[in-house]
This record gives sequence, structure tokens and C-alpha cells, in this order.
Amino acid sequence: MPIIEDLLASLREDRPVQDVCIGAFWTAVVSSRCGLASTLRDDDHCHRGPVREAGHLLERSALELSTMVRSNSLLEASIGMAAINSLLEVDENLCIELNAEELIRERGTGKQVAIVGHFPFTPRIRDWARQLWVLELKPRGDELPAEQAPAVLPQADVVAITGTSLINHTFDKLMALCRPDAFVVVLGASTPLSPLLFEYGVHAIAGTVVMDNQAVLRCVSQGATFPQLAGVRLLTMLKGKTEGTRSCTRERSIRGEE
Repeated sequence: MPIIEDLLASLREDRPVQDVCIGAFWTAVVSSRCGLASTLRDDDHCHRGPVREAGHLLERSALELSTMVRSNSLLEASIGMAAINSLLEVDENLCIELNAEELIRERGTGKQVAIVGHFPFTPRIRDWARQLWVLELKPRGDELPAEQAPAVLPQADVVAITGTSLINHTFDKLMALCRPDAFVVVLGASTPLSPLLFEYGVHAIAGTVVMDNQAVLRCVSQGATFPQLAGVRLLTMLKGKTEGTRSCTRERSIRGEE
């Protein structure tokens, strides 16, 4: 998992952990700031692979929790990803005001578009994309099983990949399947707003910054889905946009992201 190791190596400072909240849909870790990640679980619900040191996570530093992203336990990896996002220093000068759906539409109209992950805006994409494939681990409707990625992604002009691919350790494999000339977006609140992703062939990073820790922790602990989260801002970082850009802050402009 080269991307995971590079993300961990990019964290400059460690911080004490102030809070860890694992909700039904989201996991939050508070250190320098509040970091979010999707709450993923293994299919086996018989308490297999419990979180190590559960009840004592606040005794560990944020950097120590971040290393849990390497875990084969999806729940532990979710905690690790949230901890990474809590330590990242987000440079808002690298962001523009553009949400992921608009960006995909701008780049994908009349083209072949592949989306890895379920997002609420995908039905609208069918209205303007020449071809749309949606890949999911648990497909529904006309979605395709994730196992078809090797056949689908090389055909796509625009590829949107959920940030949860970093949690389930599929990001590197998915990126390797994308054509060199494809425009690749990584999106969702799990996505680390780090320019490091550009080095892996990503062109746009659409993530989330928490503005109100207490509001987010309250919502997460009560089983909130993304549209129900209060106190968050959405940022989109574009490759090459390093100067003369202003903060992207269309608050809550993407609904229900993974």
C-alpha cells in the first residue's frame, strides 16, 4: 500500500488524541482538528477482529492511531484514516469553489465515466455522460460488482474513486487500472486533502474539513449520514492550482458522500 505509507510519512507532527467517536456511518478522531472517515466493517458481524485496545484509544497519540490504517480490520483502518485526516495540514490556498458533481460533469459530459462507490448524484450523470459505469462492492440496481474494475476502468475517460478505497486498501490497484490520459477524481469525506495524491495520478481531490468539532461529534454519535452532518465544509483541491486561488467553501454542497 504505497499511498498509505506515503500519507503516514507526510504527517509532520504528532498530537494527543482528544476524542474518538465511531458512529454507524462515520468515524471521527479529534487531535489537531477533527478528522472524518467512513465507518467500514467486515461482513462478519460476530465480533471478529475487535478494535484493539478499545476503551484505551485516548491513551495513544494521533500518529499511533494513524498507523491503524494499515490494519486488515476495516473498523481499525477507518479509525486510522480519521486520525490521518485529523493531523493533515490542509492548505486552502490550493482549493477552488467547485463540488465533485460539477467537476465530474465539466470533465465528463459526452465522455465515458466510471465511478467507484455509490454517490447520490450518479443517476444525474447518466443524463450527460456518453457511458456511465458504477462499480460497487455491494451493487444494487444497474451497478456493477467491483470485480469488474479491470474491464471497466481502462475504458473510462473520467474516473471518480471513493476515498474509502484508502480504507479498504484498493486505491493503488484502482489507480493502476486507469488510463494515463484519464481524469481521476478522489472524493468523499474519507479523502485526505493532501497534494500527495497528485503524485499517484489523481487530478482532483474532493474532501471535507470539520469546522465545528462538537457539532460533528454529536451527529456522528447519533448515527448521522453525510447530509445530516453539521459543522463541515467541502473543499476541492485541483492539481496545478497552487497560486491565486481562493478557498473552496461551498458548505455541504455534496450530499450523502461516502
